[in-house]
Amino acid sequence: MDLDVWRLIMSGATIGGAFPAIAIGMITAKAVEAIGRNPESASDVRTSMILGVAFAEAIAIYGLVTALIIKFV
Repeated sequence: MDLDVWRLIMSGATIGGAFPAIAIGMITAKAVEAIGRNPESASDVRTSMILGVAFAEAIAIYGLVTALIIKFV
């Protein structure tokens, strides 16, 4: 196979976008469940949820950068 074909396959096969999306969904679902069980702690849970989502999103950005490096270098 040609090198460009391998670059296209590897940039499409990076799973750096799939796992963070799943993680963000799980984080949000558990936070909503926790707020539903104990509404008085909503502000603390929301703060922790926002931090967790930000860290998961950072991992997705690392995956995007890796895919772009594989594609163009």
